[in-house]
Amino acid sequence: MKVWIKLLIGSVLGVVLGGVLPSDNQTIMAVLVWLQEPAIGIGRYAMVPILVFSLSVAVYELRQDDFFWRLLFRWFLVMLGTTLLVISSGILVTLLFPPARIPILIEEQVAAVSLGGVDNITALFPSNMFAVLVSDGVYVLPLCVFAFFFGIGLSYDRSYTKPIIALVDSLSRIFYHIGVFFSEILGFVIITLSAYWAIRYHTIIRGDAFRDLILLLGIFSAVLGLIVLPLLLYFLGPKTHPWAIVYGSLGPALAGFFSGDINFTFPVLLRHVKESLGVRRRVNAVTLPLFAIFGRAGSAMVAAMAFIVIIKSYSSLEITMADIVAIGMRACIISFLLVRHPGDAAYTALAVLCLHYGRGFEAGYLILKPIAFYLIAVGAFLDVMIASLATYALAKITGFQETKSIRHFI
Repeated sequence: MKVWIKLLIGSVLGVVLGGVLPSDNQTIMAVLVWLQEPAIGIGRYAMVPILVFSLSVAVYELRQDDFFWRLLFRWFLVMLGTTLLVISSGILVTLLFPPARIPILIEEQVAAVSLGGVDNITALFPSNMFAVLVSDGVYVLPLCVFAFFFGIGLSYDRSYTKPIIALVDSLSRIFYHIGVFFSEILGFVIITLSAYWAIRYHTIIRGDAFRDLILLLGIFSAVLGLIVLPLLLYFLGPKTHPWAIVYGSLGPALAGFFSGDINFTFPVLLRHVKESLGVRRRVNAVTLPLFAIFGRAGSAMVAAMAFIVIIKSYSSLEITMADIVAIGMRACIISFLLVRHPGDAAYTALAVLCLHYGRGFEAGYLILKPIAFYLIAVGAFLDVMIASLATYALAKITGFQETKSIRHFI
């Protein structure tokens, strides 16, 4: 059975289960909350070794081809263009089709939220280089830095490094196949995640407070991720069948939506991009981690749209063009700084937008706390789709992509 079908069946079973379980039963909710942590852990389990060894080999191979910096430059241009397009389109749609005002709810005191800019930089270079290998696997940028320098070191002198290159290449393939095993069982794991998601969704949707925002985010994100971006890929990028690329990305999209966690989704995304979309390791091992770390345009877009709704709910004043530009620019910058938030990116981005905007909106994100899980899910779905489509486009343009028959998609 194909992986995406397993994930679809597991998601449907979980949603049905969440629909029949009583949401007011504290014991059931406690069990689902407890099960969520090991479920996310299973998805993340193989990520670190796959990332370290595959990225190291990819850096070495690209340097041998004298293509590493050119690929990095093209990735940056694609990421920047996609970020500007996605966030600006989300803001525009919110202004054209504004949801109903959200009632101001009394919530707990505003909490301190930080993107950890200084700590993020400090953690890149610990006093012991090997310390990054025993991290918790949440903040993966230091691992990428380690793999980058390791890959460069492999180019030193092939008479000395050839045995190590063969070893690292073998480890990359071994851990990739370990990741394949875990991607095969995610169909069972996602039942728990989708059931917990469905219970919270059914609880929220019964009321009218957030319904318009939920519908706007859901419909627009689906249209953007499944129709608009694939069509742009067809017209502006390499000529290919856009719906085949969407089909090849369905598995990771489901995993990203119900987990809300980009690290959970990374191994299954890597496998689909490689085995379904035909992207070679020397590209997918570089671009996918970079999109997972820096390219969180989908989560930033969700945060920007939600923030505009908060402003309209708090104030009767019109949002000026200067405010719109400021929100869009802040959201773009934040999308590059969510490196420590693989599982709560959209809600964290919203909190940072509120806190930095000021003017009495510092606690605004708290009124959307009941649907934080939904914001995170939609943002993660778009992040995954952007990473998959953009990685395919980069591989196709650079010649590191092999055409796969749809019937061979996993």
